[in-house]
Amino acid sequence: MSFDSRAGTRGARQPNGRAWRLLNKLVAPVIRRRGGRVIGIDILVLHTIGRRSGEVRVTPVSWLPAADGSRLLIASAAGAPGNPAWYYNLAAHPDQVRIEVGNKTIDVRAEQLHGAARAEEWERIIAIAPRFAGYQQKTDRELPIIKLTEHD
Repeated sequence: MSFDSRAGTRGARQPNGRAWRLLNKLVAPVIRRRGGRVIGIDILVLHTIGRRSGEVRVTPVSWLPAADGSRLLIASAAGAPGNPAWYYNLAAHPDQVRIEVGNKTIDVRAEQLHGAARAEEWERIIAIAPRFAGYQQKTDRELPIIKLTEHD
């Protein structure tokens, strides 16, 4: 399935830029030391290839378990009108993704969920983490759900 979520026209302010990338670099080691759980939220360190730069980008991202045990990322950007940069990096290079979870580094494949699969996981997500329903209310774009599965 394709990565095809468009930006919306309204939503919360989305942090970005050089300062944000620096903050991500500083936060990633903290997440590694804490085993991937910070203030009760599961967080992984996402390694993507920049769609324009071709450089490795490292981004801490919260995740939730999928019904089949894989990992789900929600490209919420806290309800911003645009998708986060890591979404576009995954779209450009879905087979060149690596995650750090706890003390493990895993090569994964990224796939955006659509239709019934997305709807089913969305219901599970908002039951587990209602904050995502609040993010969805802030914006008029449909928040993309990305499924990460380990390479065979």
